[in-house]
Amino acid sequence: MPIVNRMAELHDEITKWRREYHSNPELLYDVHETAASVAEKLKEFGVDEIETGVGRTGVVGVIHGKTNNSGKVIGLRADMDALPIVEATGLPHASKIEGKMHACGHDGHTSMLLGAAKYLAETRNFDGTVIVIFQPAEEGGAGGKAMVDDGMMDKYKVQEVYGMHNMPGLDVGEFAIRPGALMASTDEFDVIIEGRGSHAAMPHQGIDPIVIAAQVIIGLQAIVSRSTDPLDSLVISVTIVEAGNAYNVVPNSVKLSGTVRTLSKDVRAHAEKRFREVCKGICEAHGAVAKITYSNNYPVTANHAAQTDKAIAIARSVAGDTKVETNVAPTMGGEDFSYMLEARPGAFIFVGNGDTAGLHHPEYDFNDEAIPFGCSYWVELTETLMPS
Repeated sequence: MPIVNRMAELHDEITKWRREYHSNPELLYDVHETAASVAEKLKEFGVDEIETGVGRTGVVGVIHGKTNNSGKVIGLRADMDALPIVEATGLPHASKIEGKMHACGHDGHTSMLLGAAKYLAETRNFDGTVIVIFQPAEEGGAGGKAMVDDGMMDKYKVQEVYGMHNMPGLDVGEFAIRPGALMASTDEFDVIIEGRGSHAAMPHQGIDPIVIAAQVIIGLQAIVSRSTDPLDSLVISVTIVEAGNAYNVVPNSVKLSGTVRTLSKDVRAHAEKRFREVCKGICEAHGAVAKITYSNNYPVTANHAAQTDKAIAIARSVAGDTKVETNVAPTMGGEDFSYMLEARPGAFIFVGNGDTAGLHHPEYDFNDEAIPFGCSYWVELTETLMPS
């Protein structure tokens, strides 16, 4: 079947929720109004148990099936936070808050999971328990980790966990997934190169950190091209360079900042080791000092094989066999659902957003036509994995 009939009936209502969330974006953990709205709706739906303040501002809802002979418990996760971007869509439901925007579709993710929760609380046509998880701070705040660290998985006895994200460029009504690494780890670095300042006309009297920084930037790219297996994915991007404030002065120091992305733990460890060696080695060769701050942030989002197979079967039941890409190319973007996948077996899937602006773009908007497909996926997943 294409979509669950009830989800089609609820489409307009869920769209209304989605646009309301879009108009009122909140950042990181400061999702108090969104979380309150989610909790209020879950209460209206008759969800059995609701907990707020999980991982600071996350919301968890518990829905029991008609029976619980199986003892199964699965978690379904959506994210709630927006981005610090000025919206440029010009839509009637555009952000009302200057400098904040739902540019990644978390408004859609939250609304689709709420729609599924409403249906599941109405019908309870499953044997077991479903935990609906509404997470803050996906956009750089590691809200997924905060909820896991708060004991959510153990408290609610979650056995498997599933996530979903919209994908611009993938047709509405289509899904994409792969086993193993789907999204990259997201490490960040700051390197302060301390040289010795001088008059710009007499650079020999100093140690020029700008020249050294240029060599460091090039040297870091050699980690990718000459120190890493070409078949392994690695991105090192220096995105910020800060130095100097005068035309005729060589500064004392330069600060380099950026990100390192990989698709495996081994490459991640290798990249950090070589990063430190390259920065220190080049600086020492020129008489400078490298002070390195290297942060291991989101881990690789790696789907578990058995749960990926289950997700593929569910997606096919919703969209049809030809509408599910089962070996989509990994993306070097990051996702903190990775922490939940490290805590429990599960799978993360992409749902088509159609021909729209890309994620994190000021002209992006979640495509409301995708709502019945995302909701139906959640419903079918629950009822299939925990049949009554």
